[in-house]
Amino acid sequence: MSKILKTICFFVTFLIAFFGYSQNQTLEPNYIKTVILRSNNTNNYAPIIKLGDKFELSFDDSNADETEYYYKIEHCTFNWDISNLNSSEYIDGFNEDRIRDYQNSFNTLQPYTHYQVSFPNENTQIKISGNYLISVLNEDDEVIFQRKFLVYQPKVTVGVSIHKSRDVATIETKQSVEFIINHPNLVINNASEEIKPIILQNDNWQFTINNLKPQFYRGTQLLYKYNAKTSFWAGNEFLYFDNKSIRNSSLHIVKSELGKQLYHTYLYPNEPRSNEPYTLYPDINGNFIIRTLDGENPNTDADYSWVHFTLKMPKLLNESVYVNGSFNNWKLNDTNRLFYNEKLGQYEASILLKQGFYNYDFVTVNKNKNISNHEISGSHYQTENNYTVLVYYKKFGSRYTQIIGVGYGNSKKLTN
Repeated sequence: MSKILKTICFFVTFLIAFFGYSQNQTLEPNYIKTVILRSNNTNNYAPIIKLGDKFELSFDDSNADETEYYYKIEHCTFNWDISNLNSSEYIDGFNEDRIRDYQNSFNTLQPYTHYQVSFPNENTQIKISGNYLISVLNEDDEVIFQRKFLVYQPKVTVGVSIHKSRDVATIETKQSVEFIINHPNLVINNASEEIKPIILQNDNWQFTINNLKPQFYRGTQLLYKYNAKTSFWAGNEFLYFDNKSIRNSSLHIVKSELGKQLYHTYLYPNEPRSNEPYTLYPDINGNFIIRTLDGENPNTDADYSWVHFTLKMPKLLNESVYVNGSFNNWKLNDTNRLFYNEKLGQYEASILLKQGFYNYDFVTVNKNKNISNHEISGSHYQTENNYTVLVYYKKFGSRYTQIIGVGYGNSKKLTN
């Protein structure tokens, strides 16, 4: 290959990586489905794990050929680069091993092999806190997909409160996060440099706030009492559907029918909610749960269905529209992009999903790559959202960044 051609290939690869929306570092093949990386704690959907607690990675391979897969765990820096630590410094045992637990699907139209691996296990125990990347590789040592997760060791406590915006222009549409870091047993010499908090809305890394310095110091407390600087668009409650009974329609499913090979689930058409008043209904903040009434074990008995999404609205000239949710790892690509049907005057998308209960919403992306969760769905200060404050700590001279505390807040309890 000529030097010029190599340069062109490198430049194209760089552009794809730079402008891609995916939080993964590799493009997942279409035969990998339903990747779940979660703590084993009840109602904990995010891969934020207390050091020593159990968590699990699972996924389906629709090739259903019992391929041998391997996992590899790597410690990362605050900015998600691979750190300079040796694996023995952050892992007891091995940071690579074969995934031995797999089963073929049973009585499903879509055949697949379900894989799962739990941590800590007899071969791999994580020793220190921080950002981590887990990669799944095939027999040829090729990376098939990757996921990020966080391990924290509680050395501080974090108090979080959610407020209405103090800005009159956004008082009805935004929520602000205030928090206090309590460190009675930890000496912090230079908090403005050593402590790096990050705020997440609904465990979604598309919407984060960082680069915050303590505003006040009170004994062994660091106070972050910002308002405008820590304000999020509140968005709206997530839409949802439940196709645990794949053959039947339900509250948000207009019809379900068997196609040539698989079932098709048609959702009722959605319309923009940006000009609609706020309506309260429960959601799980963008997450999903695999379940089925057609078998006993949802891991292997749940089938796959083509889920058809429709959004009735005029075409946006300079923006793309996506179905957004944890089911797609909050990444935006052609798999979950809606394309406009000029004849019917609506956006449409079809996504192959495993049976279960799903939250989703519609987001827009403009030419500057800015993501909006409120242009179509609207934004109301009353919206119920989860907020997570992650406390990163890198002591002067340390070789890695720790996560020393996690705090949680929910906008059900707004403090004005």
